[in-house]
Amino acid sequence: MTAVGAGNRVIAAVTPITRLWIVPVAFLGWEAAARLAGAVYFPPPSAILARLHELWFSGPPGGLFLTQESIDHLLPSLGRLFLGWAAACSVAVAAGVALGRSPAAYDCVNPLIHFFRSIPSPMLIPIAMTLTGVGTPLQLAAIVFGVVWPVLINTLDGARQVDRMYLETCEVFGVSRTVRLVRIILPAMAPKVFAGLRISVALALIMMIISEYIGSTEGIGYRMLVAQSQVDILSMWTAIVLLGILGFLLNTAFLRVERHLLTWHRKARRTG
Repeated sequence: MTAVGAGNRVIAAVTPITRLWIVPVAFLGWEAAARLAGAVYFPPPSAILARLHELWFSGPPGGLFLTQESIDHLLPSLGRLFLGWAAACSVAVAAGVALGRSPAAYDCVNPLIHFFRSIPSPMLIPIAMTLTGVGTPLQLAAIVFGVVWPVLINTLDGARQVDRMYLETCEVFGVSRTVRLVRIILPAMAPKVFAGLRISVALALIMMIISEYIGSTEGIGYRMLVAQSQVDILSMWTAIVLLGILGFLLNTAFLRVERHLLTWHRKARRTG
């Protein structure tokens, strides 16, 4: 390995660490501002983190430090989040591939897709409530409806933009439709699909909280609503911070998976 190559690797490893300087700076700035203001509704982050640990993560080590509060509210929220997200993404990718590869079907459904995606998802929760009732079915329906559109639209674009030269080559050599789909179409559209999937993770988290505000007796959103009604400011802030941490962890995990699965795409762009 050359000295230049070794130096580049060291820089690449150190740079993400140095970027984290913003975290302690923001923490100290928030702490100082909160203590100087002395506002009841703007507690310092040290008090929020202490309450967060006490309320959610002070359980026994054998239970992964999860408290009863976490078991009753955090785990059900995560279960609905992942189930709704997975269901919406599966349907959106399958429908996007089928519609994107059929110009006639795309022309028919495209106006409907843009009509429904323009409707704010929270506005449909009362309608969904009349169909599914309250509880988990309502929350899953809200997550699915909010998540499906960015994945579907990106999948449609990816399926429609596959290079025709590849498809014509497959036709010349008599490649079957199944092999063509698995080896040509899906890899070609993968970058677009993953872009939609990344957006959908944040939307799933948002819809999870909104749906838990209505007709729910468990979940982070319900717990936040209870804390608000009881004017329990610290508990309300712990739910907000917990959601921020969840969003950061989910995004980080998704980016790692995306980098691993699309390594070939980045190499092709460098060489191209």
